[in-house]
Amino acid sequence: MQGQAQQQAYDRGITIFSPDGRLYQVEYAREAVKRGTASIGVRTSEGVVLAADKRSRSPLMEPTSVEKIHKADDHIGIASAGHVADARQLIDFARRQSQVNRLRYGEPIGIETLTKEVTDHIQQYTQVGGARPFGVALLIGGVENGTPRLYETDPSGTPYEWKAVAIGADRGDHQEHLEENYRDDLTLEEGIALALEAIASTNEEGTSPDGVDVATISAETERFVELSNEEIEEHLAANDLLASEDDETSEE
Repeated sequence: MQGQAQQQAYDRGITIFSPDGRLYQVEYAREAVKRGTASIGVRTSEGVVLAADKRSRSPLMEPTSVEKIHKADDHIGIASAGHVADARQLIDFARRQSQVNRLRYGEPIGIETLTKEVTDHIQQYTQVGGARPFGVALLIGGVENGTPRLYETDPSGTPYEWKAVAIGADRGDHQEHLEENYRDDLTLEEGIALALEAIASTNEEGTSPDGVDVATISAETERFVELSNEEIEEHLAANDLLASEDDETSEE
């Protein structure tokens, strides 16, 4: 009984380390990320690709209301996995920091600089009593002085830079697909194909344009661009990933 009481105390107190050096609330936040639908980031020689699985829970839900990819600045996009409400708070914070940098220094904020601003903010919520960690992971991708950059944030407040990465549900399967098929010389179009293939690798029925979001930040233009449903459908069809009408009918 005493051991259970101690375990519960470590669970409740975000600022209390367990005897083996763990913060249980941070680990629970990571579990919340695993329950969110997947997001994929791919860094190519021509820019960054962000893709997100946004399959809705009901056919009555408007697909446009499910937001998984956001524009943080002209040259930065953010994809999320986990609690959407937590993601919105962090994305609003990232947008404010981007604007502050433009006003203060007269130049776009660096991708690494913004990521560390966000992760510093996340980390504060792992050491303050009466608060809880953010139950979300973010992929922050963009172009800095012509160089594509891609970062992941963790609920602990740790930033990681990646060439290609998956967050959210089925991360292991998605990451394995990325590791097997990633090349340093990928074009932007090939990066889009790889990201869509990774999402489709865990969806046996195929992928529909309404069920996925894709955005790119080109190294040439340094501009965030979100693909339309028509463009996504073209990429899915070109890579034999499009859900057939028979599958959609059987689902209905």
